[in-house]
Amino acid sequence: MPRKINTIPAPASQEREVLTAKQRFSIIGNSQALLAAIERAVKVAPIDLSVLVTGESGSGKEFFPKIIHAFGARKHKKYIAVNCGAIPEGTIDSELFGHEKGSFTGAISARKGYFEEADGGTIFLDEVAELPLTTQARLLRVLETGEFLKVGSSVVQKTDIRVVAATNVDLLKAVEKGKFREDLYYRLSTIQIHVPNLHDRGEEDIMLLSRKFAHDFSEKYMTAPVTFGPEARRYMSLYRWPGNVRQLKNVVEQLALFNAGTEIDRHTLMDTLPQTRDGERMPARVDKTPNYESEREMLWQLIATMKRRIEELSARLDAKEGTAAADGTQDYPAPATSVRSLIKYPSDPREVECMDLPGAYGSAERTAIVSALRRNDGKKPLAAKDLNISERTLYRKIREFGITPDEYENPL
Repeated sequence: MPRKINTIPAPASQEREVLTAKQRFSIIGNSQALLAAIERAVKVAPIDLSVLVTGESGSGKEFFPKIIHAFGARKHKKYIAVNCGAIPEGTIDSELFGHEKGSFTGAISARKGYFEEADGGTIFLDEVAELPLTTQARLLRVLETGEFLKVGSSVVQKTDIRVVAATNVDLLKAVEKGKFREDLYYRLSTIQIHVPNLHDRGEEDIMLLSRKFAHDFSEKYMTAPVTFGPEARRYMSLYRWPGNVRQLKNVVEQLALFNAGTEIDRHTLMDTLPQTRDGERMPARVDKTPNYESEREMLWQLIATMKRRIEELSARLDAKEGTAAADGTQDYPAPATSVRSLIKYPSDPREVECMDLPGAYGSAERTAIVSALRRNDGKKPLAAKDLNISERTLYRKIREFGITPDEYENPL
């Protein structure tokens, strides 16, 4: 009776291979999305198919071609990584496919390309969306037939190679715009692996990476280690991390350098995070638990802005009153009381805690928001800057107060 061969690894075996891959390539994290991506790479490794790795810049896409190569049948052959975005368009064909002597100015000798050098192994094409259309046609031929031509040669050469590509660009949109060949897209994406963004991996992964980066920095430069307080941890889990793991590493190293031996609090973290174009450092995701401290801070800023606006209005009224009195053209009664004297402001932000904020300032806050939108022709980024609050907070306040476009676009 022939021996039955089980080609599907048992779940326990898959878990061991995922753990081995994490340890071998120093991948830190336990989120389900990350583990699923690693497991997918391990599964496809023995099957000689093209793989497309997608994900944001800095998310760690470069580890997955290495996993595929290391766990595949080509592991004893060459592995070559090529950054397609770093090679000038005029020389990329020569870099990938080689050239003959005298094929162009400066070609003083024949040269092998990466596809010839990595014959039998794996080639990783990072930022594949940056390839020119002519090079894309050459790459498609290699994927379909294994054949290519050196620059300046008419002799067809063969190569046996596995291609793993990666991109942070939506290739389907690039296809729609005519910047990427549709046939090449479907040929490259036989198998797709999506690498999750750091902010989608959760607080546990973010803190595991943060502690690892802080420990490595402390050990390398012999500085006192830093720790992270509860508020800092919460903000790190809420922050968008547009640069992903690469950005987190840079931020933690800055904190470890300038705050050695201390516990990082929320304010220290926020001062270290880079500003966005509108000057905002606040987390990009909404915290499900109310943060009354930040609400009080925001409201105090709004009150201060209102006070400044009222003082400006009072000064203009006083100036008009003086001018009218000087030329005798005053046709309205002068205000008996200064505008600023009619409003009582808290002298300290802490006083806001003791006030009935919704009742006392709800309508005033709504009026200030509508006025700011009117002054800025309904442009919310400018209105938010005018009010000294984030655009995200402005949108939330508009929803809370039920402010409609008619109120600021068509004022009565």
